[in-house]
Amino acid sequence: MIRFLTGSAALALAASVAQADYSLTVLHTNDFHARFEPISKYDSGCSAEDNAEGKCFGGSARLVSAVEAARQRSNNAILVDGGDQFQGTLFYTYYKGKVAAEMMNKLGYDAMTVGNHEFDDGPEVLRGFMDAVGFPVLMSNADFSGEELLKDKLQKSVVIERGGEKLGLIGLTPEDTDELASPGPNVIFTDPVAAVQGEVDKLTGMGVNKIIVLSHSGYEVDKRVAAETTGVDIIVGGHSNTYLSNTSDRAKGPYPTMVGSTAIVQAYAYGKFLGELNVTFNDAGEITEAVGEPLIMDAAVAEDEATVARIGELAVPLEEIRQRVVASAAAAIEGDRSVCRVQECAMGNLVADAMLARVKNQGIQIAIQNSGGVRASIDAGDVTMGEVLTVLPFQNTLSTFQVSGQTVIDALENGVSQVEEVKGRFPSVAGLKFTWDPSVAPNEGRIVEVMVKDGDSFVPIDPAKTYGLVSNNYVRGGGDGYRMFTDAENAYDYGPDLADVVAEYMAAQGDYQPYTDGRITRK
Repeated sequence: MIRFLTGSAALALAASVAQADYSLTVLHTNDFHARFEPISKYDSGCSAEDNAEGKCFGGSARLVSAVEAARQRSNNAILVDGGDQFQGTLFYTYYKGKVAAEMMNKLGYDAMTVGNHEFDDGPEVLRGFMDAVGFPVLMSNADFSGEELLKDKLQKSVVIERGGEKLGLIGLTPEDTDELASPGPNVIFTDPVAAVQGEVDKLTGMGVNKIIVLSHSGYEVDKRVAAETTGVDIIVGGHSNTYLSNTSDRAKGPYPTMVGSTAIVQAYAYGKFLGELNVTFNDAGEITEAVGEPLIMDAAVAEDEATVARIGELAVPLEEIRQRVVASAAAAIEGDRSVCRVQECAMGNLVADAMLARVKNQGIQIAIQNSGGVRASIDAGDVTMGEVLTVLPFQNTLSTFQVSGQTVIDALENGVSQVEEVKGRFPSVAGLKFTWDPSVAPNEGRIVEVMVKDGDSFVPIDPAKTYGLVSNNYVRGGGDGYRMFTDAENAYDYGPDLADVVAEYMAAQGDYQPYTDGRITRK
């Protein structure tokens, strides 16, 4: 029951409430993907010249300055990460998790959750990273008790103290991480809702009434977790690279997005923004106010000079590889995930065309590339190997194999099964074209037509016929839900590196002209 008081009683109550209120600034990043140096508007490398002209964004040196300034504005602040620090540039390829650990320690993170890419090189590299950082790494929705490298180090939740108050932090990882990365057979992933509620109950039983979930599960899952659990105050998201804002017409939703009494935030990706959420809790641990906005890390944010120098030192071994010009582009090549994960895109066509061209003389007719393996766009002009490696950072190799036409149809069905969630299984293709119907339920016949190239024309796919395919070794091994390829015949998974294949293909084209040609259509 709410009572309204007047006079001295009201003043006394107001004073006691004011004393009980607790303010907290939650600073957050997600999906950084080894972007220690500044990035261009295409989320790929940005030259020193462009950076000097104010055309670049992000980079660890800007984050150092921005985090320091944000802490000075707040009486209580924490810095947390929503996962996927690993993978994305030559820094990860060369150093694995060592630079991420160094920079996160320098920034003074309080905790992070495990992203799926933290498992790209198995539990070994993740364990090395955890041993190197000075903060807890969290993952609640998995049974890792059977994994010797993780069971005594990884935590499901943790309690930290800030400003005399206890904060409960819970980690959350994609439930399908076993399809997205290489966690090994000893990590069993579980439902996020049940896992979070279990940790919330444990924390509240310890007297903690301010609970924050660090979630690398995507915006839609975060909304479901908020709706289906009790006791979660804030969800700091990741995985879907969602931009939330109260000022931009490009935002997917408001910052924060409120689901019941739970505030959900996410700050796009690649260090382009620093999330800053300011919350006020009452004495019962309930949020009475939640306001903020992702802060753009543009040229107005000064770069910390010591960090610039350190990144420069770390970059020295990478320069020879990175600066080599391997091709040229007549126009910008669109590779943004918001496009390539829902429809045909120019970068997906380039990659699929390059794959097929490389092995066509082996009797291969079809190429399928998962859009989750395409990580950036490329701007017009000279194309360096560093740019190609930013687009294709995973060191995937070409895989060739044979499957039936029905298996190809099944694979495409899988590819369009999670378009609404903008998942990386959406296929880029060459040697075929297909039509799909988004009004049909996932995996219930969304693929309505598949045509395979036969000479200079296209003919309907024959479900009973055997076709030669090329993909990457990750997809051939069942990644992104492509399990139908794991039993393929005549499989060879050790072809050339996909980045090298694309670079050589572009070089052979001269001034490469990006294009789309209607090979993927929606009904």
